[in-house]
Amino acid sequence: MRITTCLILVFLAVQIGTAQSKKYDIVVYGGTSAGVAAAIQASRMGKSVVLIEPTNRVGGLTTGGLGQTDIGNKQAIGGISREFYENIKKYYDDPKNWKWENRSEYIDSGQTRTEKGEASMWTFEPSAALSVYLDMLSNEKVKLVYKERLNRASGVHKVGGKIQSITMESGKKFIGKVFLDATYEGDLMATAGVTYAVGRESNEEYGETLNGVQANNINLSLTKLVSKNAYNHNFIQGVDPYVVKGVPNSGLLPNVNEKPGLEGAGDDKIQAYCFRMCLTDHPENRIPFAKPANYDEINYELLFRNYEARKGPIREMYSYGNSLLPWINSSMPNRKTDTNNKFGFSTDYIGKNYDYPDASYAEREKIIEDHRNYQMGLMWTLANHPRIPKEVRDEASRWGTSKDEFERADGWQQQLYVREARRMISDYVMTQHNCEALTVAEDAIGLAAYGMDSHNVQRYVDANGYVQNEGNVEAHGFKPYPISYKSLVPKKEECENLIVPVCVSATHIAFGSIRMEPVFMVLGQSAAIAAALAIDTDTSVQDISYESLKAALLKDGQRLK
Repeated sequence: MRITTCLILVFLAVQIGTAQSKKYDIVVYGGTSAGVAAAIQASRMGKSVVLIEPTNRVGGLTTGGLGQTDIGNKQAIGGISREFYENIKKYYDDPKNWKWENRSEYIDSGQTRTEKGEASMWTFEPSAALSVYLDMLSNEKVKLVYKERLNRASGVHKVGGKIQSITMESGKKFIGKVFLDATYEGDLMATAGVTYAVGRESNEEYGETLNGVQANNINLSLTKLVSKNAYNHNFIQGVDPYVVKGVPNSGLLPNVNEKPGLEGAGDDKIQAYCFRMCLTDHPENRIPFAKPANYDEINYELLFRNYEARKGPIREMYSYGNSLLPWINSSMPNRKTDTNNKFGFSTDYIGKNYDYPDASYAEREKIIEDHRNYQMGLMWTLANHPRIPKEVRDEASRWGTSKDEFERADGWQQQLYVREARRMISDYVMTQHNCEALTVAEDAIGLAAYGMDSHNVQRYVDANGYVQNEGNVEAHGFKPYPISYKSLVPKKEECENLIVPVCVSATHIAFGSIRMEPVFMVLGQSAAIAAALAIDTDTSVQDISYESLKAALLKDGQRLK
């Protein structure tokens, strides 16, 4: 009887294990824009594919508030990425998708504007992006799995330099031939033992000029591009950083460092995160800004002092912008916005994300909630606090979060704008030299077309005893340039069947150009094409023929030059 019982238990255990283990040609971890594009491409190439999303919503930032497409030269975008923007246009061509305003009333005020007669549309609501993605996925044979997180302690099983399977915290196991890490954080890459960087390299390490600490007002890059790296998004002159004005012994206000570090030196700090808010001024759809339960006025003291230090009208505080509000409101359809950071004290929670890339899931949730509470408090402050000038309060009060966009009752999204986290270090590292065409990758897998862009990294006390932001870099003026395939694959000795289309091998400043959602879609599609070739030729992802890859990329609409 005992033997029979044991055999039954063994049989059941095997059946349960089999039920929890699924085999696929391509396993995509991370339902970001890159992950969605990769899964669609894998399906179109006839490969069995699973798309594993740790949350309950695919699309990452594209469905999480970033409706103002950052790209630069739109002609650099092809393939599934361009198909997505063409589908956005078709979505808004349908009158039923205009609820809060008429189509004729919408004025595109974004920096990437849709031209008259263009087949694509580059500004959109988060809900529109989600609808388009889900529709595109529904036409493919993609197994979509929600709310499954990688076991980052022991969830990657490797044999002979290849990943055999990945296991989730729930115990579910996914077996694959090639794996793609499409997360913003690079969790699969890191758990697989691939080398990566966090923070800023020194300028000296790769011979760059725009990396490391950037505290000077103007920096000329190697081809004389002007980078306003301490000019934009900074405080006006004369903002005191101390708890008691003029009294250093009273201590520094929150999130201010004593010193910035040596100019051009590397550090482990990363550019600031925020939420790309979807706001509206439509009374029926607007949720007024609410004061968070843990609101602490001292967190906004620098904001008050920045207004109080001005010498003239609010609109003339800065030589650029002409705005009452310290944020960018890019108009989206249906009287909504994509709202982003602007000026010296805004939605970027500077200095509060340093631990995020390597943090545990629980620690990340605390960081995300801390960012949300900060930003909720900022919005409430601008709309209500008596130390904010009345004309600013009146304008801020017109806005609120949208009732019809996200799952949360308060109108806030779950997706934090993770501008940069881990970055793989492979045999090819994309650098400032690539952006400026001083070095040209010969194995192009797609094009990047945006300027080298970093948000601020820290706040510090300058030589005059005033507060300054540091880390902002905005270097534009160069043409689209190729991204190396080798920057998407690890060193062969570290893993032979993993491709990383988001946390690519790049320096901090080069990643600041590459890290745009349309480009992530391009890289996701290209990664899937490479994965399919590796499977078909039974070779490592490092050893596939680039000529074969190039032909496949061009066949499916990618633009390589």
